Amino acid sequence: MANLKLTNVEKTYAGAVNVLNNINLDIEKGELIVFVGPSGCGKSTLLRMIAGLEKITGGTLEIDGQVVNDMPPAMRGIAMVFQSYALYPHMTVRENMSFALKIAKKPQSEIDAAVERAAKMLQLDPYLDRLPKALSGGQRQRVAIGRSIVRDPKVYLFDEPLSNLDAALRVATRIEIAQLKEQMPESTMIYVTHDQVEAMTLASRIVVLANKGIAQVGAPLELYERPNSEFVAQFIGSPSMNLLPGEIVGTGQQTTVKMDGGGVAVSDYPTTDADMGLKVNVGVRPEDFVGTSGDHIFEGRVEITEALGEVTLLYFEKQGDGHAVIGKLPGIHAELRGKTVKLGASPDKVHIFHNGTSLLYR
Repeated sequence: MANLKLTNVEKTYAGAVNVLNNINLDIEKGELIVFVGPSGCGKSTLLRMIAGLEKITGGTLEIDGQVVNDMPPAMRGIAMVFQSYALYPHMTVRENMSFALKIAKKPQSEIDAAVERAAKMLQLDPYLDRLPKALSGGQRQRVAIGRSIVRDPKVYLFDEPLSNLDAALRVATRIEIAQLKEQMPESTMIYVTHDQVEAMTLASRIVVLANKGIAQVGAPLELYERPNSEFVAQFIGSPSMNLLPGEIVGTGQQTTVKMDGGGVAVSDYPTTDADMGLKVNVGVRPEDFVGTSGDHIFEGRVEITEALGEVTLLYFEKQGDGHAVIGKLPGIHAELRGKTVKLGASPDKVHIFHNGTSLLYR
């Protein structure tokens, strides 16, 4: 198992189309790193560059201290699990999983032991003699993962491996991948997904990509609780964090922000006299809102309610910037539709941004 180091990595296609720039990232042995970001941000391209399937235009990629920019994919000690299962339809599960080892001319006893070990780990023992067409989508993806495990690579790469599965299978297979990582604690894995639940539940650290680079790197809860920018704040979490305009009217260890019809005092964001009057955005996640009849952060008319059983989503009238504020309250609150509601939040759940950046990181 290996560590990886990306230093000033860039990707430019013919015609000077730059898609990734100044990527600096250290991945430690045993981590499960998840790349997330909006469509077209370059997360799959970056994964393919690590695999050697895309050429690195600038910078260096090191695996265990060795620069591998010009090393062929087969020599990098990397195994990749694709979005499509890419199984040989005429081969059994056993033959699919053992194929790479046979090509490498490994002894049959070694091949059998590796396949049996991977099959047991992935609970594929009963299916070893079946063809892929006789398997469910989740089982096929497990075979694809098993094909990687038998090679005992330095690094596992997953390119949106669950996107072809239906919702129920996606949940089951995600849990299986989490259990697999627990059984292989020293394995280094890099995982690309557009699914936030996968990212939050699987990752040791999440790498948020945007604007051709890295927006923020951190543990899942760190990004959720302490985003460094409005972009990360709204990208991590569903529904997105609400951003409400305000003005700083009190500074010091406790910053006070005045807002339309309300306000909030936050102690986690120390400010100076120079910040007095600063125009800011106050960020509150929908689930951090609480109904109140007293001091409040936001007041508005509920246009739509969505009862989800354990919670109700409240969609308020659109604000001047065209965005709708969303609240998430526990229980059923269909009676709030059409009513004016006041919402507050605990100060430790409130974020303050200026020019798109959190005041915590300036």
